[in-house]
Order: sequence, then C-alpha cells, then structure tokens
Amino acid sequence: MEKTITTTGKTIDLAIDAALTQLGLDRDSVSVQVISQAKSGFLGIGNQPAKVQVTYEAPDPAPEAPRAALSSASRSKPKAKPVVQQPAVAPVAPKAEPKPVKPERKPEPKPVATKAPAEPKVYAPAEAGSVEEKIEKFLKGLLEHMGSDAVPHAWKEEGNTYKVEFEGSDLGYLIGRRGDTLDALQHLANYSVGRTVEGHIRINVDAEDYRAKREDSLSRYARKKAQQVLKARRRTTLEPMNAYERHVIHAALQDMDNITTHSTGTEPNRRVVIEFVR
Repeated sequence: MEKTITTTGKTIDLAIDAALTQLGLDRDSVSVQVISQAKSGFLGIGNQPAKVQVTYEAPDPAPEAPRAALSSASRSKPKAKPVVQQPAVAPVAPKAEPKPVKPERKPEPKPVATKAPAEPKVYAPAEAGSVEEKIEKFLKGLLEHMGSDAVPHAWKEEGNTYKVEFEGSDLGYLIGRRGDTLDALQHLANYSVGRTVEGHIRINVDAEDYRAKREDSLSRYARKKAQQVLKARRRTTLEPMNAYERHVIHAALQDMDNITTHSTGTEPNRRVVIEFVR
C-alpha cells in the first residue's frame, strides 16, 4: 500500500534527500510532490525551507486471525482437572570441593584504523591587476550583498577559461536547487568581468565539487533509465533539466546501442526523451 511522508530542506533536492535517507530508498522508488518552494530573496537565498511530500510503496500488514473464532474455539475445549503431584524427596549429594577458578583472559582490543582527515586546499593569491583578482573582487562584493561569508578563489585553466571555487561554511545556499544559484553567479561573473577584460573569457563557478558530483549522478541516472527503456522497448521522458544537465544526459548515452536521445519542450520545462531504436 502507498504511504507518504513530508520533509523539508533548504532546497527541493535536500528535502527529497532527507526523505530518501529516512526511508532508506533510492530516488526511483518514490514519487515526489512539491508542496512549497523555498522562499528566496536575492539569487535563491531563502528564508523558509522547501517542503515536499514523498509517496512510497509499503508492504501490506499480515492479516490477523478473527478474534471471534479464537474465543469460540477456546470455549469449546474442556477444562483439564489439575493433577496433584506428591513432592519427591531428592537424595542429598555430598558437597564437591570447589574447583579453582582461572582468571578470564580478555582478548586484546584490535587497533581501529582511523581515516586521516582531508587536508585543506591551498589557493595561490591572485596577482594585483590580474583577471583572477577582478573575478574574486566582483564575486566577493556579490557574496557580501547576499549576506554570505564565503571566499571565492579564482585561477586560470586551459586557454581563456577561469575556474572559481567558493570556500566557507554552509555553501548549500550558494549551490541552490540543482545548482541554480551557482549558475546565476556564474552568469553574472561572465557578463560583468568579461566586459572589463580584452578578448573572450569563460568563468566556471563551483562549490564543494558540486559540478563533478552532479555530472556523475546524472550519468548514472541516465544509464539506469536507458536500461529500463531497453527492457520495456518504449520511450521515457525525464524531468525538466537545464541545458547543462541535458548535455550530460545526451553525452552519457550517445554510444549506447539501440538508444537515442533528444530534447523536447521549452525552457524552463525542456526535457530529455530517451527512446528505443532497432
């Protein structure tokens, strides 16, 4: 039978994760209904948590035996007469000499392997007047306006691409629902800083390695859905995703036999369709 629970979180995903952790289930074993979004102010920073209702299948309870049948059956049985037994006199055995008790030898505790804590990342300071310094100054001012004490660290990667990583506590606000806040910060940084430098640059913003974790999660999710499509030989349409997430789904399944993917719908409700082909 179906049962439901209601959970909350700073984002919809965190509220769903809280329900999955409580139930011990995975995302494909439940259906989710969003009750309320997190109240957001500036760039997804909310004052109230998001709330979701999660529905799942619970095993039916075992049927109980009818009480009336049990009570009538018990009334039909004759009562047995009590049997009085004469107490038997046991012979008195001679007392044995107590054996010396050897002290119990407790096993020595085995050493417990402890996991060494991860060393904190070390970031090189940005040079004065560099593009990295401009990126850090812009994002730092933006974070202060949002009420966040996170610190941005920027460095140059290949070509004209710059990577930014936020450092601080409670970075969930800066990630947002499915990375929406990160995407907004990244868009503003590319637009604002890109106007102040020569040539075209690309700025990628991340926090707590969210991008890599999300990409791995989406790839596993896509392959699982594709296996279901192959088994049923029918198409399936995924939930709405942004352009980056749709690209990850297409890339994860592009070399899979008998599977093709395409996108349908309009933003922000554009979805990926996974289809069986012969």
